[in-house]
Amino acid sequence: MDIYLVRHGQTEWNVSGRSQGRLDSPLTPLGVQQAEAHARTLANIPFARAYSSPMGRAVRTAQIILAGHNVPLTVLDDLAELDHGELGGLLPEERSALFPELREQRQRDKYNTVLPGGESYATAAPRARRALEQIGAAGPGPVLIVSHEMIGRLLRLHLLGLTPEQAMQTSHPQDTIYRVLDDQLWSSAGGSEFLPH
Repeated sequence: MDIYLVRHGQTEWNVSGRSQGRLDSPLTPLGVQQAEAHARTLANIPFARAYSSPMGRAVRTAQIILAGHNVPLTVLDDLAELDHGELGGLLPEERSALFPELREQRQRDKYNTVLPGGESYATAAPRARRALEQIGAAGPGPVLIVSHEMIGRLLRLHLLGLTPEQAMQTSHPQDTIYRVLDDQLWSSAGGSEFLPH
């Protein structure tokens, strides 16, 4: 498959540093601009299918990108961001005060550390694989997937055959589109052409 991976546009909570996870906040004006820039970059891609996380910020980003495309948007629960549990809605200083050992635990083993009352990357990895299997089983053609930073690491882990350690070192800026084609990663930032990443 030819897969285009997009992270949702900037949100109000991204700006303030609040943990989102399964909670939500609206796109900022910049977040809308980022989605509109993605729409221009992807305007000529003949998407066969499009998928989104159920979080409102991802659905809104996908809707903006797909304006003008004659392709339905399928929402997949398995593309939801990792569950942040008790961290949801907290500012960085609140997270540090309530869970002082969490930062050190994550520095030692980011992949397996469970967020209090939520998920770890390790526990979320099977649903990322499930989502990709479902998307792949639907047939060939260019596919758009709009999701999040953390679940996006797991999507790339499976698509590119990364180790957990490699996947944890990756990031997905909100102005960047990743394209996965033939197990190769390409990227386009700020409307640039796709180049090997």
